[in-house]
Amino acid sequence: MGETKKILLIDDEEDFCFFVKGHLEKTGEFQVQTAYNGNDGIREAKSVNPDLILLDIVMPDLSGDEVAMEFNEDPSTRDIPVVFLTALASQEQEEGALPLQRIGGRYFIAKPITRDGLVEAINYMLS
Repeated sequence: MGETKKILLIDDEEDFCFFVKGHLEKTGEFQVQTAYNGNDGIREAKSVNPDLILLDIVMPDLSGDEVAMEFNEDPSTRDIPVVFLTALASQEQEEGALPLQRIGGRYFIAKPITRDGLVEAINYMLS
């Protein structure tokens, strides 16, 4: 088995983070750090240097868009792939298709998502 990939999950729903972290780490493929707001997520990204960031769009302090703009402006985080997680979009997925949607150059995954779908999307983004 290869090296585990570092994932940073930024979402204000602590229960969602707990379950996603547990499901991803059970695969043995990922090490997951969590942050429950945008400001902590920005600090954590600079500290952890993750391979990929899963970022909620709607959060109370900074929106996902604002956090992503911060990442893009900082040389230490601008090259980290970001996938937005949102309950605002519906998932109309064809059988066997990746759960990723690309809108305006950004990747989105609609909540709720299965563990297998999330793992598949992460591996796609990191390949």
